[in-house]
Amino acid sequence: MKLDYSIAVSKLKDADPILAAVIDRVGDCTLDQTQQPGDLLYSLSRSIISQQLSTKAASAIHRRFLALYSGLPTAQAILDTPDQDLRGVGLSRSKVLYMRDLSENVLNGLPTLAQLETIDDEAIIQTLTQVKGIGRWTVQMMLIFRLRRWDVLPVDDLGIRSSIRRAYQLADLPDKKAIERLGTVWQPYRTIASWYLWRSLDCQNLGGLSHSVGHDA
Repeated sequence: MKLDYSIAVSKLKDADPILAAVIDRVGDCTLDQTQQPGDLLYSLSRSIISQQLSTKAASAIHRRFLALYSGLPTAQAILDTPDQDLRGVGLSRSKVLYMRDLSENVLNGLPTLAQLETIDDEAIIQTLTQVKGIGRWTVQMMLIFRLRRWDVLPVDDLGIRSSIRRAYQLADLPDKKAIERLGTVWQPYRTIASWYLWRSLDCQNLGGLSHSVGHDA
């Protein structure tokens, strides 16, 4: 179902004239067209793969990762996959470790997406960051691109920091506190603001969707 972002966009433009100019330049919000499929394992494994990589590189590795399995991978299937096969598709040693810990947690009762739907954002972050390699940024990507939460601001994301620096004509990349302060006027639509900031980089021919150029602190 296509989502209507018109109210959010109008509120953001009224609240922040600089962001309004970014929105006008980018055009209609199509965030709903980039929603991720699959279960929690699929979503978090994709986010792990995307850590500190460009969208193009992450997508290529993810395709090779999925090709190891017939259909969507299960937690047991990942655990049964030899390290050399996981390394062979482009996963670093640390990401192989993260994939295995994630799979073990799924088998041991990590909440499902349906269960997470009833939990607030911060509680989800606290729950999932107990898994190795899963930090705030990784969970925030899932909140945005899988659970469709509308008020997420990934302050650790390089794309967000770079686009804010450019749009607001800052001398240096803003730190977390500066982004949080700036984002107060975007509430409760910080996800939509983030999407426009990411897309503004695309509009300037700086590469693929920059939400994949992030990290976990």
